[in-house]
Amino acid sequence: MKRLIAAALVAVAATACSPPAEAPAPAEQAEPAPADRRQAAYRAGEEGPEPFVRALFARYDAASPLPAGETPPPGREPLYGRTLNAMIGADARTAGGGVAVLYCAPVCGCQDGEIVLQSVEIAETAVNQVDARVVFTRDGREVRQVMKLEREGPMWRVADVIPEGERPLTERLLEVIG
Repeated sequence: MKRLIAAALVAVAATACSPPAEAPAPAEQAEPAPADRRQAAYRAGEEGPEPFVRALFARYDAASPLPAGETPPPGREPLYGRTLNAMIGADARTAGGGVAVLYCAPVCGCQDGEIVLQSVEIAETAVNQVDARVVFTRDGREVRQVMKLEREGPMWRVADVIPEGERPLTERLLEVIG
């Protein structure tokens, strides 16, 4: 027993006198893959309206654009509310392979380019509904819009987008699919 205790004490003393182990070098922070950014938007949708909006815009980082295959078919985007999805799907079917009313990403009103979110202000409009007033730049030009968000189950979703000086996206879609 004395030998065991003595051996343990020697081991502890040797460890205490040893130079500290080198900490592993921090890994390079790689840009998240598009699928990771989509998952981050889903998670943020459960955190609250402001994190959700910020995650939506983070998906449009110009340094790593979204590949075409990453976007679900029209009318099946889980980041949009049920009604907006139904309208987008009907718009695509009405266009029949031609140019639909919604030919770009509703969040930024763009197909590509440099998108930089400048600010987000959240205002509750009803239970489980908010207006997110956003300011962002698209290729260096300032854009202002209101994103109407609604909570469906545990997740916030885009219900409508109203660019400053324009009619709501849902009104423009209803004209075509009406």
